[in-house]
Amino acid sequence: MVNLNRQALAAGIYLVATPIGAARDITLRTLDILASADVIAAEDTRSLRKLMDIHGIALEGRPLIAYHDHNGAQARPRLMAALEAGKSVVYASEAGTPMVADPGFDLARAAIAGGHGLISAPGPSAVIAALTLSGLPTDRFLFAGFLPNTSSARKTALRTLAPVPATLAFYESPKRVAAMLRDAAEVLGADRPAAVCRELTKKFEEVLRGTLSDLAEELRGNPRKGEMVVLIDRAGELSVNQSDIEQALRAVMGDMSVRDAADAVSHDLGLKRRQVYQIALRLGAGDGGADD
Repeated sequence: MVNLNRQALAAGIYLVATPIGAARDITLRTLDILASADVIAAEDTRSLRKLMDIHGIALEGRPLIAYHDHNGAQARPRLMAALEAGKSVVYASEAGTPMVADPGFDLARAAIAGGHGLISAPGPSAVIAALTLSGLPTDRFLFAGFLPNTSSARKTALRTLAPVPATLAFYESPKRVAAMLRDAAEVLGADRPAAVCRELTKKFEEVLRGTLSDLAEELRGNPRKGEMVVLIDRAGELSVNQSDIEQALRAVMGDMSVRDAADAVSHDLGLKRRQVYQIALRLGAGDGGADD
């Protein structure tokens, strides 16, 4: 059993990350906060109570309040009143890090607006765990949560994400994942590399890697169960002509150095920095010298 460090916590909301599967992934700091807070709020009180039992943390008469998408408006005033009374309130997601595709967002915003402390105890996150396992670029990524349920709305959302120069990350239901991958293959390209990570840190953890079309076919023919994260590689380099690059550079070079301008334009257009930097150097020289 963990030797808990019970302590008097300053008033505020403590956001604690809970395991996405393996119960022992919880941090020691989170256990200390759960053992010490005056009030405990959870997206799922049953799963949090089970986690506390595993780690030997008793409620000891402290209130355990459910806070989720369906009761936030009713539960929030009670938690805010506790803050006003100078109490410490811990909020735990059902699994993973609070505020990431999570109902705690409005509670945190209310605490900030009321001038109360907001403290994070970092820990497990399904999207970060999936990124580390995907084999896809991690230097830049966009978490887009859940896509719409219907195919037409899903395709519209995917079109807006198509040119983003970053790995795309989504949460998805096992019932919809094959259809989501099919739509992604149609909109983003059948050969675009992707990964599907399911049941992370659990007994049946699995990572499927391949093209969007291959993954769509695999999951259509062999459905899987469990929580899923879908990751899709960034788009290939955009077809941008030199005049477009020069125009973009001229628009920013008056306000920044050649180096910074090249960084900004290469990022915005999804191009290699060296290519853009060479053009920026030439433009800078033509305008009376490179300012680097």
